[in-house]
Amino acid sequence: MIHEQDGIFPAVCPLDCPDTCGLLLHKEDGKIVKVTGNPEHPITRGAICNKVRNMTERVYHPERILYPLRRTGAKGEGKFERITWEEAIGEIAGRFTELIRDYGSESIMPYSFYGNMGVISVEGMDRRFFHRLGSTRLDQGICCAAGNAGWRYTMGFMAGTSPEASVKAKLFIVWGQNTISTNMHAWSIMEKARKQGAKLVVIDVHRNRTGDRADWFIPLHPGTDAALALGMMHVLFERGLVNEKFLKKYTVGHKELREHVKQYTPDKVAAITGVPAEDIVKLAEMYGETSPAFIQIGNGLQHHDNGGMNVRAIACLPALTGQWLVEGGGAIKSNGDYAKFNEAALARPDLRPNPDARVVSMNQLGEALLSLDPPIRGMFVYCSNPAVVAPETEKVEQGLQREDLFTVVHDLFMTDTAKYADIVLPATSTFENMDLYSSYWHHYVQLQEPVIPPQGESKSNIEVFKLLAQAMGFAEEAFQDTEEDMIRQALDHPANPYIESVTLEGLKEHRFLKLNMEHQKRYLETLPTPSGKIELYSQRMADAGLPPLPTYVPLVEGYDGVRRPGKGSLYPLMFISPPNHSFLNSNFANVKKLAALEKGPALQIHPLDAEVRGIADGDEVLVWNDRGHFAVTAQVTDKMLPGTVVSQGLWWEEEGKRQRANALTPERLSDMGNGATFFSTVVEVKRQGKGLAE
Repeated sequence: MIHEQDGIFPAVCPLDCPDTCGLLLHKEDGKIVKVTGNPEHPITRGAICNKVRNMTERVYHPERILYPLRRTGAKGEGKFERITWEEAIGEIAGRFTELIRDYGSESIMPYSFYGNMGVISVEGMDRRFFHRLGSTRLDQGICCAAGNAGWRYTMGFMAGTSPEASVKAKLFIVWGQNTISTNMHAWSIMEKARKQGAKLVVIDVHRNRTGDRADWFIPLHPGTDAALALGMMHVLFERGLVNEKFLKKYTVGHKELREHVKQYTPDKVAAITGVPAEDIVKLAEMYGETSPAFIQIGNGLQHHDNGGMNVRAIACLPALTGQWLVEGGGAIKSNGDYAKFNEAALARPDLRPNPDARVVSMNQLGEALLSLDPPIRGMFVYCSNPAVVAPETEKVEQGLQREDLFTVVHDLFMTDTAKYADIVLPATSTFENMDLYSSYWHHYVQLQEPVIPPQGESKSNIEVFKLLAQAMGFAEEAFQDTEEDMIRQALDHPANPYIESVTLEGLKEHRFLKLNMEHQKRYLETLPTPSGKIELYSQRMADAGLPPLPTYVPLVEGYDGVRRPGKGSLYPLMFISPPNHSFLNSNFANVKKLAALEKGPALQIHPLDAEVRGIADGDEVLVWNDRGHFAVTAQVTDKMLPGTVVSQGLWWEEEGKRQRANALTPERLSDMGNGATFFSTVVEVKRQGKGLAE
């Protein structure tokens, strides 16, 4: 494909999105001129989002980095000179060698996430290199760690209902997910089911595009999702809407839970959540009386101090009504474990000379760079843009400005983070690499082969870390493996029977292969919890110092469980910063066409909150707390309850503008999983022109 000048070639969407769409790339004169969906893909069926439709704007962006660069100006100034790859690799290896000699290998730390979801790009040679180096380890808990922990405590296995089955549901509850923008093919399934009479309930703090299209939208206060789920449980038990046979056969702790939820009366839960008591009863009755009933659990509700418990509480609901036994019923948080690859073979943790090396949470990068002792003195950033996406970005920026911190960034663009780097390396786009892709929603594994050659002198993660390993003198065979070798190693995983039929040869022939879902028939009999059952009561949680039963725990910053928290305090508003429709985290913020669709950073504020602050629609406003501030345009709307403000999308800084939402968000870790607490944030807002001290 890479050598063919014209034609239509299969590809895979690399974005951190559940859909993992099959694509077709249209080439003319060796250049991709159009990206369309692959109609032969059984799930995505040729439909793709506007982000991916404009992927060529990213691949051929005029500001794409095409050569290695060395910093010549001050950190953050963005002044660099072109150097050769030989110079770049030599300088990085030399500096790393010096740091290891003078300060030990844990003075170096990788910082990465899933800017590219190709498994061998972000879980392969990079992991091998840093394991062999003996670096500080990075805990990658920025996205789904809290919710996954909550689900695993309950269900054990990070997987649930199949997308194809959910079309049979008669009731969809979308809880904390903007499905239209972040899981568009699930939305297509829901729409098909609705044409057959299914109803859609959306529960969220913000009436987003999906909430606008729901049969019933239920707004609630941020971080109170567990309370609402417990209120539903109260009604289900009280009104005899539970499946007693299912509870006895497939769960542990149902007797304890029955007693426990008696305290979560509709009136009490209404005071916590802002959802009227009669609506709590109506929702519980609708869920208990409708079958199949399916719950889609989103990402947003887990980005709280109590994020793991929010997901755990919701995950208990299908067990109460026995919906796991009904085709189309049940729930999804993530289906990632169905396609679990051989992580040990890919990452090779056995190469690490110091298995007890210290661990730094990527959610606490600012604190780590400023206060960790002994300090981080070298950092390699790839597939991430922490100056925009990490919490407390003002601390992150201070850390990146350290003159004694040697920073390397491998990226396609001069991101906000790259401006602070000592060396910037040009990265390939996904269409220039071979890689293996799975989905954390559907059940198809896909192969990407290069369709165009590397642009300029760009190199893949695999190439870069192999070059660095060679320069550092790492002689192990693991650093000689090719992309095909690593794909075979990833797929050779007898412990996961779901992938037993997926081979590299089959992927080369068919481009995508379905997992062996026959094993799903034994889902409830093979749950990897300590009891082998759905754990409504979790002894593991008790042993970890957590409430063993689903419990509402108020936020550190936010609702106190009785009234609107922060009322009368310095920062009386809850601040939420969910994704917008046209970006994915900070990706695409520099694509003018997509940025224009979003019209710039904005803050949605309720009319009641705007009125008391003298804010009108279209006013320039300042949003701040003790951690930082940023400037946006006010949008006065009733899309959320009073007391909550919403800013969608992560925007890069522009000259003279402070527009990083994460300047406000805390570094605190969630109740479980060491997850991020982006949405457990309180702020104040005022019109621009008024001083912060007023």
